[in-house]
Amino acid sequence: MRGGWIVAGVAALIAVLCAGIWLGGHPAKLPEFLRDRFVDDSAGLSLEATELIEDNYYRPVGSNELTNSSLQGMVRGLRLRHHDRFSDYFSPESLARFNDEIAGHFSGIGLTVSEVKQGLRVEKVFPGSPADKAGLESGDLIVSVQGDSIAGESSEVSTEKIKGPEGTEVRVGVKKSAGGKVRELEIERAQISLPNVTSKVETVGDRTFGYVRMVSFSEGVHGQLREAVQKVKKQGAEGVVLDLRGNGGGLLEEAVLTASIFLPKDEVVVTTDSRTQGHAVYKTVGDNLPKTPIVVLIDRNTASAAEILTAALADDAGAKTVGTRSYGKGVFQQEVGLSNGGALKLTIGEYFTPDGINLAKVHGIHPDVQAPNSLRTKRDEGLERALGVLGNQQ
Repeated sequence: MRGGWIVAGVAALIAVLCAGIWLGGHPAKLPEFLRDRFVDDSAGLSLEATELIEDNYYRPVGSNELTNSSLQGMVRGLRLRHHDRFSDYFSPESLARFNDEIAGHFSGIGLTVSEVKQGLRVEKVFPGSPADKAGLESGDLIVSVQGDSIAGESSEVSTEKIKGPEGTEVRVGVKKSAGGKVRELEIERAQISLPNVTSKVETVGDRTFGYVRMVSFSEGVHGQLREAVQKVKKQGAEGVVLDLRGNGGGLLEEAVLTASIFLPKDEVVVTTDSRTQGHAVYKTVGDNLPKTPIVVLIDRNTASAAEILTAALADDAGAKTVGTRSYGKGVFQQEVGLSNGGALKLTIGEYFTPDGINLAKVHGIHPDVQAPNSLRTKRDEGLERALGVLGNQQ
């Protein structure tokens, strides 16, 4: 029986030690022979550094703050080492904002932007939004946020600084594209419902064409796009200009479903290769609309799912492209949830157009017809050129 008590005592000791770790005891304070068995060197070092910072830093630091910083540091290392601009860590708060955007609504000031050297160029201001009320206009340049320059930053980083909880204020530095003094504007953030798809008809001479603009590939956007194309066709449009300028992409599934509006069933939209997920081919699902002439309008900020749709329409349906070179994003990401309520968005593979091209390696889609917009005019030279190209297809 005495041997049984010894065995039981050792088992109880191990159970208490395990419970201590689970309940918050720090592995660095375990005896070395036990620490080596419970924690590998890298995890132990990370935990040890966390406790040292919490105990000794000259200002109070919460464990959540350190966890977020640690995860951000890991992802930052991947981005630098592998030249990956797209992997990211979302804290629980930023993940909620990201998911809101995918669903088509978010808290911000109500505009779409494109990335330029000075910071962000305002492409569109939503009517009635905080940005509209503050006097921002298309073509304005946002050069700072909260007093800090955003020159040279990616649009993802800069726009994340502008967004924030509803009712809070953000200070943006704005100037006209032609130059002049920077204006500092205090703008109160509000809940924004993103108008993902807008449409109208354009008359050129005695002919009528449809103009459909789509700003993101958020959940359900394929239904909105389908309705918009049907609407302009009922209004007499002979063909459609699909404007994907400034469209940074979104959900891969939506790229496939939007392509299915224009292409017959079983046309290849995109293929992917992944170390963990293997090779996959995504094809149109059917129920396409009657064939109609189409021109796709693109620019330097047309990326990701927007490039997938553009390439599919060009490769499979012979659609003409007009504008400037697209972004050239040839990789895709997957969101993986974490136990703290946040998530990692990790690059997990590459994608290829129906013709087998990785757009990162060829520096984007090079349009059939070059048509850059001038910041010095209010005319939309790109749209004018696209309408001309569409007219010549008839």
